[in-house]
Amino acid sequence: MSDRETLGVYAEQTEKYVDMVEREARRDTVIKPFIAACKPGGDVLDLGCGPGHFAQMMAEAGLNASAWDAVPEMVAKAAARPNISARLARFEDLTETDAYDGIWAYFSLLHAPREDFPTHIAAIARALRPDGVFVLAVKRGTGGGRDKLGRHYEYYEQPELDAHLTAAGLTPEQHWTGVAPGLAGHPDGWIAILARG
Repeated sequence: MSDRETLGVYAEQTEKYVDMVEREARRDTVIKPFIAACKPGGDVLDLGCGPGHFAQMMAEAGLNASAWDAVPEMVAKAAARPNISARLARFEDLTETDAYDGIWAYFSLLHAPREDFPTHIAAIARALRPDGVFVLAVKRGTGGGRDKLGRHYEYYEQPELDAHLTAAGLTPEQHWTGVAPGLAGHPDGWIAILARG
């Protein structure tokens, strides 16, 4: 679960976050491979959806998109988008088995406490149907801490992430890396991984 201070920052900064994602989502390099890897017309979950830009792109591609976030203001933004089922929910609310053909956790799980990370990855693996697709994106580095806005982050590198995915029965297939300033305006390295169940 993300801590209260982190969720509060997103609630306060909702409009700025919407503007940032609006600029970045359409030029993102990972969403199209995720959509292409999912079963056509399949059920997908945007876990930590923010304002729902990526869930909307999934729906536009013909996927049955659900969007979850722990910040009411973000859920309201996602719910206003067409053909998206938006819900106020936390990572630990994911308890289904064989429910989704794809799960997208794009810069969301990096807010969970490090000790909870393996549990969340295992829950995602259980919720995926056979040959389901999972995309995870986090900031690169080691340890954890708060940014200048007060959000808590845990930082990871590829070997640790691959080990967590493999331990949960998922197979990492593609990796992307880059640098982006994010909402805080500080350039951070990031990594995204596409894995299969």
